[in-house]
Amino acid sequence: MRVLLAPDKFRGSLTAAEVAAALAVGIASARPDWVVDALPVADGGDGTVDAALAAGWDRLDVATVGPTGGPRTVAYAVRGDAAVVELASAVGMQALPGGVPDPVGASTFGLGTVVGQALDHGARRVVLALGGSASTDGGAGLLQGLGARIRDSEGRDLPVGGGALARAATLDLTGLHPAVAHAGFEVACDVDNPLLGPEGAAAVFAPQKGASVADVRVLEAAMSRWAEAVRAATGRDEADEPGAGAAGGTGFGAMSVLCARRRRGIDVVFELTGFDARLADADLVITGEGSLDEQSLRGKAPVGVAAAARARGIPVVAVAGRITLSRGQLEAAGFTAAHTLAELEPDRDRSMLRAAELLREVGRRVAAETG
Repeated sequence: MRVLLAPDKFRGSLTAAEVAAALAVGIASARPDWVVDALPVADGGDGTVDAALAAGWDRLDVATVGPTGGPRTVAYAVRGDAAVVELASAVGMQALPGGVPDPVGASTFGLGTVVGQALDHGARRVVLALGGSASTDGGAGLLQGLGARIRDSEGRDLPVGGGALARAATLDLTGLHPAVAHAGFEVACDVDNPLLGPEGAAAVFAPQKGASVADVRVLEAAMSRWAEAVRAATGRDEADEPGAGAAGGTGFGAMSVLCARRRRGIDVVFELTGFDARLADADLVITGEGSLDEQSLRGKAPVGVAAAARARGIPVVAVAGRITLSRGQLEAAGFTAAHTLAELEPDRDRSMLRAAELLREVGRRVAAETG
């Protein structure tokens, strides 16, 4: 039996690689004759760099700044002239000092400096893994980090941060990193929201980043001004495009100025990790994440893994901390069986603390039942 372990992270407990390692130990305890192949995955947001590294990409650590300007060191993945850069690790919610939100002042500037360093290192294909942003700045900080300048009506440079864009008048791209012109950019993103309006970046996502009702109004007006400045500078109008509102509007800045191509997150991860080739050798697939729920059905990694395996007729076992989907929903998504840590430890806090131990037991049970 050849088993492919392709889990996503169990947020707050274990990385995807740690999940796979725990399952592998459990499987080996019951069926040491099985061949286990571990291939951690992600949905195109946080964890994407880790998935690439686990698949053999090289790691580069670089200095940058977090969403509120504090120093930060992050890693990105490289292979040949391709680089995978993750927004969340540089300027995501997890990078906020003390976890204190700054919905109006936070920016994606640090993401831009990482991209700039990747370009300096020779990257000519840059994958931007979006998701988990702490800011709503329309990707302005990303571009400022790459050398763009945003000015007010009197020609003064604006500081970083979404709120400052309420004074945006012009976008000057003459200082943009020269390698941008020779590089191709992709955004890994499943969000299809536009930049503006009731379904836009400010209205939908800013409250999740600590924005008050008043902050949302400020940020919406700022995004509108920013969109006008970008349109005047580039002749492109991407504000209404699906995905423009992703990661606080970072999708908009990337698509409008970097001409980035939007791709489904799990498709990008499959390509980066060589998933299809590894799947071809599998007799059984085990995948999962911390919570398998309705949101999982909208582009999360385990459902993507299940769909790919089902297309090849390979049975798929779901493993999660909690599962709120019905049996019918699980079957429709392609899962042939499901196990939860909650079955072993109903207390959520203890389950999260004991996740590795419980996953080892789940791995043992899956192997025993299947064998």
